[in-house]
Amino acid sequence: MSNEIKRATGLLIIEVINSNPNGDPDRESDPRQRPDGRGEISPVSFKRKLRDLVEDNNGPVWTHLAKELKLSPVEKSEGNDLGFSILESRGRDRKQIEGELKNGASTFMSKYWDGRIFGNTFLEEAMDKGTIKTGVVQFGLGLSVAPIEIERHTNTNKAGVQEGKNQGMAPMGYRFVPHGVYWMPFFVNPSMAHKSGCKAIDIELLKKLIPHAYAHTRSHARPFVELRHAWYCEHSNALGSCSDFALIDALKPKKKGDPNTASKSWDDYEVPAKLPANLDSKVTCVDLISN
Repeated sequence: MSNEIKRATGLLIIEVINSNPNGDPDRESDPRQRPDGRGEISPVSFKRKLRDLVEDNNGPVWTHLAKELKLSPVEKSEGNDLGFSILESRGRDRKQIEGELKNGASTFMSKYWDGRIFGNTFLEEAMDKGTIKTGVVQFGLGLSVAPIEIERHTNTNKAGVQEGKNQGMAPMGYRFVPHGVYWMPFFVNPSMAHKSGCKAIDIELLKKLIPHAYAHTRSHARPFVELRHAWYCEHSNALGSCSDFALIDALKPKKKGDPNTASKSWDDYEVPAKLPANLDSKVTCVDLISN
């Protein structure tokens, strides 16, 4: 495997059926929605799923990929001199992290996969200047192609939800999008690799994790959220061989008929199957879902 990280433009196409892809805590966990009616998926929520798959050292996704790529979760991996722990771990011990930083930024960076690839800002004051500030990989806001509808149902349970009140019911507790198709861009910027310590193997792991992000992190709120496509367009040179916007516009689905009404099914969209020739000649584009 080459150690060179190439600039890349990515685009996730996500289909949502009777699920809440990303609840809004400011709106009682309603699916996130803009004033124009279009739904949103935050970059943080998607990256959380990737982190959880890596952190679950005994899970099938990590077990399979670690064997394929010869990785180990915490210890330095064979031939890579890197560990694959998760910095943004739930319930992390900040004092422990501060102690690790005293051993030097390079040692710290070599341990945490998500720190190398996504970067971090909350530890900047404790680290040397010029180290991790922003990551090599940035995910953008996921946005539905068309406006979404939101339905709210009452959850029922034999046990009372709140003693003496609405016994056995959670009114409006189940909030979901009947159908929606979202697009989420992401970008690989090799210019930040020397600052974060990111290596080619980190990017390779990311590419192999993405297809499993939703299928292996399903929940009661989002039982049917699926990646239909995960386009990864690698530029022919580190500076970029064409416009990110042009690549994304060429691969985004378009709704048939009225673009301002919610969709009912996948068939309501025109979905590109490849790049047009003028762009395809400038990048190496693969679908990580089928690759």
